[in-house]
Amino acid sequence: MTVGIMTSPGIKTPGDYINDVMALVKAKNPAEPEFHQAVQEVMESLRLVLERHPEYISERILERITEPERVLMFRVPWFDDHGNIQVNRGFRIEMNSAIGPYKGGLRFHPSVNLGILKFLAFEQVFKNSLTTLPMGGGKGGSDFDPKGKSDNEVMRFCQSFMTELSRHIGPDTDVPAGDIGVGGREIGYLFGQYKRLRNEFAGVLTGKGLGWGGSLIRPEATGYGCVYFANEMLKTRKETLEGKTCLVSGSGNVSQYTVEKLLDFGAKPVTVSDSDGVVYDPDGIDREKLAFVMDLKNVRRGRIRDYTDQYKKAIFMPSDVKLGYNPLWNIKADCAFPSATQNEINTKDAANLINNGCKLVAEGANMPSTLEATKLFLEAGLLYGPAKAANAGGVATSGLEMTQNSMRLSWTREEVDDRLHKIMIAIHKTCYETAEMYGTPGNLVNGANIGGFLKVANAMLDQGLV
Repeated sequence: MTVGIMTSPGIKTPGDYINDVMALVKAKNPAEPEFHQAVQEVMESLRLVLERHPEYISERILERITEPERVLMFRVPWFDDHGNIQVNRGFRIEMNSAIGPYKGGLRFHPSVNLGILKFLAFEQVFKNSLTTLPMGGGKGGSDFDPKGKSDNEVMRFCQSFMTELSRHIGPDTDVPAGDIGVGGREIGYLFGQYKRLRNEFAGVLTGKGLGWGGSLIRPEATGYGCVYFANEMLKTRKETLEGKTCLVSGSGNVSQYTVEKLLDFGAKPVTVSDSDGVVYDPDGIDREKLAFVMDLKNVRRGRIRDYTDQYKKAIFMPSDVKLGYNPLWNIKADCAFPSATQNEINTKDAANLINNGCKLVAEGANMPSTLEATKLFLEAGLLYGPAKAANAGGVATSGLEMTQNSMRLSWTREEVDDRLHKIMIAIHKTCYETAEMYGTPGNLVNGANIGGFLKVANAMLDQGLV
């Protein structure tokens, strides 16, 4: 037994240490199942690392990396259009700044709570580490629902939210971005209020408008990056996306640009969805149909079922929780791109995908597969790209936006897209090679978790007990 492990009383093996840390995480963060799930998934991979690096045990790196550096929770009062006072809750989890300023999205959705944001912030730490850019991890948001609200209501909410958040963020401290419910409109209102309060024009938010500090390709980046990552996975089996039938869930930003990039690669996307249900178009969603979806969702803010009024061959399948599975994942296809939300693929969905001959799953959403579903994918030998690697294109391009802001420059569309493509190739290479190095070739979950962890853990060791 190494001296490093002996200095930790009662901890005999990496396995015991991980079990102790998991027990501690659950005890200190009760009723936060998504956070427990995210930590558990990373811990499973780290058993392989701790055997080679006992110093991570003696220095208590896992206890430190699972504890946020700072958690902010605040009241957000605002007036609705009828003059009534509404009160929401705002959050920012500043998880880890070992390799750079906190970076991660803001989510406005009724489901937002502390546990969900902690899981997202924890994932963000490793995802940002994988991008090769100097960014720490954070996440924030509110239980405010922008759906059905007027522009003025959204503006009043954003201004109230930023009035508190502005004290805690800055271009070298914490740089939030958009996420579910926070698009260009919301970023604009948030940035305007920050500028007004702080009296400075700084690169404090990413996803800004092109005319005032935004980057080309940022809206497209998560979807594009996920498809670039999928293409790299297929290359390891000497295949391409050309002619492959693809399932895409969701109909927001990530889904729209996943469909667009799949078309660029010659693939055939056949589905989109929203909380009401799934649209399946057996003829494929071409550029004209995608333009309809973009107008429906981004401009008219309508429901995806309207697609079938326009395109008669398409089928709409309403959501039904009693089914126990999502019909979208039971359609025969070669590739799946879950791009909606966390835990949208359960064991039944995973089994349906495998039984229907799906060869590849690339995650555009954050943690869209349950732990059990992930295990099924790995056991079946699918090409499986976990979210923290496959959807890192969004935050990578946010990092490129930060770089352009710092340099007071704006790069061309081609330049940003080329940098994004290179970053996704580098992320795949890190995951693929790290998985091999730690004895689990092809397991990109281990590759992503270990590759992301090592950079952060070593920076934490270098910086002392902080």
